Amino acid sequence: MKLLNKLKHIIFLFLLCLSLFGCGSKETVTIGRDSVIVAFGDSLTQGVGVSISESYPSQLETLLGVKVVNSGISGQTSQQGLARINKVLNENMPDVVIICYGGNDVLQRKSKSELTNNLRQMILAAKQNGIEVILLAVPDFGLRLSPMNLYRQLASEHDVVLIEDTLTSLLSNLTMKSDRVHLNEKGYKALATKLAEHINIIK
Repeated sequence: MKLLNKLKHIIFLFLLCLSLFGCGSKETVTIGRDSVIVAFGDSLTQGVGVSISESYPSQLETLLGVKVVNSGISGQTSQQGLARINKVLNENMPDVVIICYGGNDVLQRKSKSELTNNLRQMILAAKQNGIEVILLAVPDFGLRLSPMNLYRQLASEHDVVLIEDTLTSLLSNLTMKSDRVHLNEKGYKALATKLAEHINIIK
């Protein structure tokens, strides 16, 4: 009985740790000046609402001084992203991939379990090739925006960097948006700035 109670206590502390702190997930990735980053996602990655030069991948490239490939396709679901990720990774051979999918899954009322599995497979595709992953959490679009818990679970499960609250915060601020679900130049810049804080460049 004592052993069972102790085991329950350990499990409780572990789950509490995951809930409060996202244990197991990285805080930063480290790359060199000649590294390549692939920004992989849907319209938020493509930069709908602004010019290409104002998209977050372009602004991140300016901030970091390394090549950032914009591989965002507007309207894509996570299933469509999963179908093309290997081709994108093989073509660009990046050191880091920033994954931002989920918005269209939510808008099209696709299952959260399907979204979770698709994101998991994207993460594994990158990690199996030695590519660092940064996961951008997309909010659930309801009366009140909030990050979906599945992103924290995946980040902890696979030890990847999670940017959890940034998109929720930006999409909750009218001054950062070009329409209901996309950012403006100021919003994409704020997103790029936040991402840059989690990428260390070896000089």
